[in-house]
Amino acid sequence: MNYLAHLLLSADTPQSRVGNLLGDFIKPHQAQHLPATLRAGMALHHAIDRYTDSHPIVRQSKARVAAERRRFAGILVDIFYDHYLARHWARFHPLPLEAFTARCYHELHQQHQWLPPRLQAILPIMEREDWLLRYRDIDGIAEVLRAFSQHRLSRPNPIGEGIRDLRERHAEFEQDFLAFFPELAAHMAGAIRLAAATPPG
Repeated sequence: MNYLAHLLLSADTPQSRVGNLLGDFIKPHQAQHLPATLRAGMALHHAIDRYTDSHPIVRQSKARVAAERRRFAGILVDIFYDHYLARHWARFHPLPLEAFTARCYHELHQQHQWLPPRLQAILPIMEREDWLLRYRDIDGIAEVLRAFSQHRLSRPNPIGEGIRDLRERHAEFEQDFLAFFPELAAHMAGAIRLAAATPPG
C-alpha cells in the first residue's frame, strides 16, 4: 500500500500515523533513535506490507499489469490502490478526505524533528500540492508515477507508463481493491486492538 492507505490504517494517534508513514523512508535498523510510539507505527507499516504482499487478490492485480512493466507491478498496484481508496474514501473513514489530509500534514510538521531528511525536504511540496488528495484523480496518479520514475529510482524504468494499465483496466483494478481493502482494514484493526490489549514487555 502507498502513503494514504498507511496513514488510514494506523492507530488513531498522530504518532502512529507519522510512524506508519516513516516506514517508507526509514529501515527498521535505522529507527532505534525514534520514540517507541513512532517505532510502533513503523511496525504497523511493515505488518500492512506483509499482509498485502501475500494476499491473492493483490497478486491478481499485479498480474493485470502489462508484461513490460510487470517487474514494477508491486509499486504500481500500491499507488493504484491509493487512487481507489481516495475515490471511495467515505466508505472507510468518517472524516472528509480533505480534512484527513490536512490533519496528517499538520501532524508531520509537529513531528518534524524525527523525519528523515528526504521526508523533511518533500513535506512542503507534498502539502502545497496536496499529494494525498490528488490520488483521487487519474491525472494526479499520472504525476505521481512520473515523479516516482524520475526521482525514486536511479536507472531508466517504465513506471511512468504504468498509467496506461490504470486507464485500460480501471474497473478491474477497482474491483480488486474493493474486495481486498476491507479485509486488510479488518485485519489491521484486529492487530491494533491486540497490541493495545497486550501488556508491554
